Amino acid sequence: MDATEAPLVLKLGVQDAIAGLALSTEAHWNQTEEDWRIFLRDGIVFGIRDGARLVATAALLPYSGNNAWISMVLVSGTHRRRGLATRLIDACLETARKNGLTSWLDATPDGAAVYGPLGFTPTLELRRLKLASAEPSLGPAPAAATLESLRARDLRATGLDRTALLTAFAQRSGSRIVTANGAIALVRGGRTARHIGPLFADHAADALALVDAIARSETRPLLLDAVASQRTFLDGLLAAGWTIERPFQRMRFGPVTIAAEETPFAVAGPEFG
Repeated sequence: MDATEAPLVLKLGVQDAIAGLALSTEAHWNQTEEDWRIFLRDGIVFGIRDGARLVATAALLPYSGNNAWISMVLVSGTHRRRGLATRLIDACLETARKNGLTSWLDATPDGAAVYGPLGFTPTLELRRLKLASAEPSLGPAPAAATLESLRARDLRATGLDRTALLTAFAQRSGSRIVTANGAIALVRGGRTARHIGPLFADHAADALALVDAIARSETRPLLLDAVASQRTFLDGLLAAGWTIERPFQRMRFGPVTIAAEETPFAVAGPEFG
């Protein structure tokens, strides 16, 4: 690719899932090929190639109503600092505008500084946490819960009907929805670790107890995206051996006008990096 040549932005298809997975694996993200297929099948994924090689992506995944999520913003290390991500995000925003969609995204601190002037407003501040070595032990296992129960709690917390996305994750081999003492969570597989989220509970102690029960019944490393304002929950995770990998910020294009009925303890979004 000539450094002075404007990159051609292409729409990708399901045949590009493996190439997309190579980019997210290079970035040490937790996506699987199935994750990529969701975006390529149900959303619009833009990409830039250098010859036959896919070197940059960004996706727009429609949600319920007039909302959509910008995610999978990835650029290969060999092609950074060329404005490729900006080109792809612009393509997502223009597509959202033409279709009357409000865009959401999860941003790193550096990314948030860029997206703010574009019109994005911070909503939830989040922390990605990891439990490197889950150790199975004796103890009561959390009970199974229904997808409908999870969907209802998720709708109260996000204001978005994410039935299709939650169903896709819940129906995968190895996924489970579990509950205890009124807390409920989705546990699903990833490339390098299992992911807990979304997680809802009435109290921090109930959320922590459910995470502990999940950890005792798992053998792989675990990831969880905790809401930073849930300080008691976050402190409890750190005391239990979880470590913070990185902060990030959930943002919405335009002003945030409606407060959610319920704040989750841990979230799940379509990026799952």
